[in-house]
Amino acid sequence: MTPLLALHGVRLRYPPGFTLEVEALAVRPAEVLAVIGPNGSGKSTLLRVLGLLERPEAGEVRVGGRAVDAREALAERRRMATVFQEPWLADTTVVGNVTLGLGFRGIHGEVAARRAARWLERFGVAALAGRRARTLSGGEAQRVALARALVLEPGVLLLDEPFAGLDQPSRTALIADLAAVLREDRVATVLVTHDRGEAQALADRVAVLIAGRVRQLDDTARVFQTPVSEEVARFVGVETIVSGRVLSRAGGVTRVEIGGRTLEVAAAADPGARVRLAIRPEDVTLTLPPEQGGGSSARNVLRGAIARITVTDAGARVVVDCGFPLVATVTPRSLGDLGLVEGMTIAAVFKASAPHLLPGLAPHTP
Repeated sequence: MTPLLALHGVRLRYPPGFTLEVEALAVRPAEVLAVIGPNGSGKSTLLRVLGLLERPEAGEVRVGGRAVDAREALAERRRMATVFQEPWLADTTVVGNVTLGLGFRGIHGEVAARRAARWLERFGVAALAGRRARTLSGGEAQRVALARALVLEPGVLLLDEPFAGLDQPSRTALIADLAAVLREDRVATVLVTHDRGEAQALADRVAVLIAGRVRQLDDTARVFQTPVSEEVARFVGVETIVSGRVLSRAGGVTRVEIGGRTLEVAAAADPGARVRLAIRPEDVTLTLPPEQGGGSSARNVLRGAIARITVTDAGARVVVDCGFPLVATVTPRSLGDLGLVEGMTIAAVFKASAPHLLPGLAPHTP
């Protein structure tokens, strides 16, 4: 399958000493590709290069498999649409904003009005068509900006942190509505974001960009469940990364000693090897110890004391001292039902498939 848009051997330097280097990155037809990474990793620069708004010092930007030079860049940009963190709406009506790009393409009158009405309806802002753009809330303005981009029926949609300026309710609702649109219309999209949740909600594949380089590119689930390095693991939300020694391996299960505890892990490693294990906090369940009525059929049940509880809007982050610090996330309901407090003895439970063996320390030899 020929990618719609691709980078090959791209390099771009910025003072003082930052370099964006991308050996290969492709946007497939109908897919949503998320580029995630910490602030300052080069995500917006990468998007500008993909959008032909900035020329790399070396390498090629290819559209439909063909390298694009400076003379062709403007024509190819017209086949793309970009939405930024700030909506940048013109000081006219909502419908006037949505038909603006159509006018530049020679589409006017009833045809333009019909297309604009359809997209305003799809983003739930049809009732605002006659309103002045300056009177809109942040969420309403971003919905209009998305309608203005998609009404053009672009070959590729480029999104640069489009939800970053929104409050949580507006952000959650807009992500759900945009996900439905992209699924139904199969619009090839590149989403740049520092927010892992946005990538998980929208993307088919994820590229992790750290310090100007793509550290991992894979299906969304694989990036979050099987990060290729500790650096990637920490960025995608893995909070427990610990070292251990392999005791034995049998029946597809590896026994690893960590902090005086033995864990059973569904990963291959040689007995005697030193390994690093990564465990996502959402894969850990907290229960009462067996003698207090708790119990589980999971392979790993570790008794420990709660060292720290940090309450968030979504629930709580709980650090349990199991001979090593193990981080779990719990819902507000579980926090109350279990009566969790610091110093309390609890059982931390997770399946053998939960830990991920980070590569690089002790590769397994079959």
